[in-house]
Amino acid sequence: MPRRANSPTGRGPDGRPAARTTRALVFDLDGTLAASKQPVDPSMAVALVATLRRLPVCIISGGTFGQFQAQVLDRLPAPEDLLRRLHLMPTCGTRYYTRQDGAWRRVYAEDLSPLQSRQIRQALEASARSLGYWQPTEWGALIEDRGSQVTYSALGQAAPVTAKTAWDPDGARRRALLAQVSRRLPDFEVRAGGSTSIDVTLKGIDKAYGIRKLLAPLAATTDDLLFVGDRLDEQGNDHPVLAMGVRCVAVQNWQDTLTVIDQFNQWWDGSVDHPSFQILAEPQAVAKPRS
Repeated sequence: MPRRANSPTGRGPDGRPAARTTRALVFDLDGTLAASKQPVDPSMAVALVATLRRLPVCIISGGTFGQFQAQVLDRLPAPEDLLRRLHLMPTCGTRYYTRQDGAWRRVYAEDLSPLQSRQIRQALEASARSLGYWQPTEWGALIEDRGSQVTYSALGQAAPVTAKTAWDPDGARRRALLAQVSRRLPDFEVRAGGSTSIDVTLKGIDKAYGIRKLLAPLAATTDDLLFVGDRLDEQGNDHPVLAMGVRCVAVQNWQDTLTVIDQFNQWWDGSVDHPSFQILAEPQAVAKPRS
């Protein structure tokens, strides 16, 4: 069983709330801050701004920067000084953006070559066809080349949340597809992304890679971060963060995350000694936070 990583007393040796040992909060996007490819709820936008007033925030997810813009940035009522505390890592950390001189500037991009992209797209289509999942829909392309990541979405990139949820309620289809694609692409990272998607990146370039890149600008270690995500299961694209030793909180939806943020901020302020969510410090198991 994963151990709880927070202090038994809720306070550090100097008497400050134990939350103050956290240097940054890191969030997944789809399924964590918002429903899949949907804008954040106004209450979530307010909660993120409240958190940015306390400490830096990073968002790391499989979506493109354009999705980050539409889902979060366009809805975030944050002044420039707070935006400079926000770190963005689209496409599972294969790209990194920070706020500089009033604009979002790319720090790096671990892009796929045209040959690698073609190889991945062929493997994704062949795997989906072999399982009977290649069924073009009205909801857009099934495969999207995101430059540093190629993503297969079984129902199309713009499928509604209700259809996505109904397509694979127990995860069996994604597990079968993940196994097929992994066999065809042993030299790449292959992870389950959203409720209907598979993400493929360069080998070793995943969310753990992005987190390592984040440490230097924050002057932090893995012990200083707290990650919140909905795909911490072994095949999920959040799992590399848990496996590298970062403290994690598992959620099932954005409403869970809103509760976690509210409890964390109270913990940070010292108004409560203990948050009621569970912090996971080991990769053997995943549990959802207690409300």
